[in-house]
Amino acid sequence: MVITLLSGGHALLEGVPGIAKTLMVKTLAYVLNSEFKRIQFTPDLMPSDVVGTHVFETKTSSFYLKKGPIFANLVLADEINRTPPKTQSALLEAMEERQVTIEGERLLLPSPFAVFATQNPVEYEGTYPLPEAQVDRFMLKILVSYPTIEQEQAVLKNYHEGFVPIRLEKMALQPLYSPAVVEEAQKEILATKVEQNLFQYITQIVQKTRSNPNVTLGASPRASIALLLTSKALATLRGRDYVVPDDIKSLAYPVLRHRLLLRPEAEIEGLRTDDVIRTILASVEVPR
Repeated sequence: MVITLLSGGHALLEGVPGIAKTLMVKTLAYVLNSEFKRIQFTPDLMPSDVVGTHVFETKTSSFYLKKGPIFANLVLADEINRTPPKTQSALLEAMEERQVTIEGERLLLPSPFAVFATQNPVEYEGTYPLPEAQVDRFMLKILVSYPTIEQEQAVLKNYHEGFVPIRLEKMALQPLYSPAVVEEAQKEILATKVEQNLFQYITQIVQKTRSNPNVTLGASPRASIALLLTSKALATLRGRDYVVPDDIKSLAYPVLRHRLLLRPEAEIEGLRTDDVIRTILASVEVPR
């Protein structure tokens, strides 16, 4: 999630309910001293509920702009696939353009700005699956799994000792950074060095997704850009000012898994996109 934010992108979080996806995003926003908003996507949610609208004020007999929850640094789009395509498009347009248009008026979104959208991988009844072109706008797809036994026991201990997730300010956790620090870090990451052979490595990996016999739709050039930017962010977090092949390999799965459309026969055989990515990584020579 930190890599997503530092790379200037957005992420799709996939996991069953109750594994603290909302708390993760809220905590990240709190530590960064940034504004956090959560949007619960439902079948009756309208685009104006996301971006905002002009509201009539009876006292002044005039309209005023009521901004929607999209105006925040970190936005959690909870169960994005439960709302109709028209509302999904309003969010995705804001993600792409970093601005919204309300009745002809263009408004810039805060900076930094990142959307973390969640999906339930199990329950599909009554959902509106995101089209491939829109899924491609998410820089990463992060799989959020169940905690280990030790981790779950630690959660129980925290609650036993009085942890209240809706009152982070009363916990030991303290804001450490600011939106300005994040913006500065984003600029520094752009200066991270990348050797020419790593550009070739990235493009070879992405190209092979398009020629793989088990894939009917491969990754677009947007995936190559995402792999480059996130690798630079990871290198910085690992204390380097240059990218190495391991950075790229580590991020190939979250960058590519939601961008590949498998052939029906491959899915019937139980093949997953991560399996295809693993095969591709094994087939591409790692630069020395």
